[in-house]
Amino acid sequence: MNTRIVSDSACNLYEYPGVDFVSVPMKVNAGDKVYIDDSRLDVLNMMTELSSFKGKSNTGHPSIREWIKSFGDADNVFGVTVTSKLSGSYNSAVFAAEEYMEENPGRQAFILDSLSTGPEMELIIEKYNEMIQAGLSFAQICSGIQQYLKTTHIWWSLTSLKNFVANGRINPAVAGVIKLLGICIVGTTNVGELQPVHRCNGSSKAMKQILNSMLDDGFRGGKVRIRHSFNPEAAEELASLIRATYPNCDIRIGLNTGLCGYYVEKGGVVAAFEGSES
Repeated sequence: MNTRIVSDSACNLYEYPGVDFVSVPMKVNAGDKVYIDDSRLDVLNMMTELSSFKGKSNTGHPSIREWIKSFGDADNVFGVTVTSKLSGSYNSAVFAAEEYMEENPGRQAFILDSLSTGPEMELIIEKYNEMIQAGLSFAQICSGIQQYLKTTHIWWSLTSLKNFVANGRINPAVAGVIKLLGICIVGTTNVGELQPVHRCNGSSKAMKQILNSMLDDGFRGGKVRIRHSFNPEAAEELASLIRATYPNCDIRIGLNTGLCGYYVEKGGVVAAFEGSES
């Protein structure tokens, strides 16, 4: 019996070495140009072009057909999507799973709404794989991943909110203050929706605030996945702050890919981690 993990590309992963994993591309639309969020995308070039783009831009999620194609011929499919509060990806994937099971009696597909994005989805994918490798049943994995989601959290630091404003995700007045004062906004994703919480003068203060917020959310040295948009210095600074308290913490740092790069924008940092149950 073969098993596959699938996700939309908001997870920041195009592949998962050694695992039957498929990333289904999201899209970024800017006028007549469409950026496909897959391994061929030059994310830095996309961000550079969008920074000077004066028209409207938005994002698009995978279709039902694209989701079904991603399932292949797997007997068991375990999926995760970007928060349903910001995208139709979850609904599309659920419809695809229902159709897949109807057309293939005996096969099973489960889709989890991450209520988040980026590195928190990465943690979920890792947990899926751990439970699959442990030989848990389909039902046990579905139950276990929903329980695990209650223990994962995400915090981010942004220096620009241009694309969030363009898509109606953030109040334009808040974005204007950031641009005017040159500050960093530190926030979280609360029940699937973006929640700006702190204003910090400078990146170093923002990284310290992220760590403090992690500790408030019950972080005690579990996994941490940090993703940045071409700001490795800030990502490494956050990692160093974490290791100063938890030297043996499992931390991995990487770049945001297309969808997350679009929203986080250049200079942004996102950190997901294991904490206390929410």
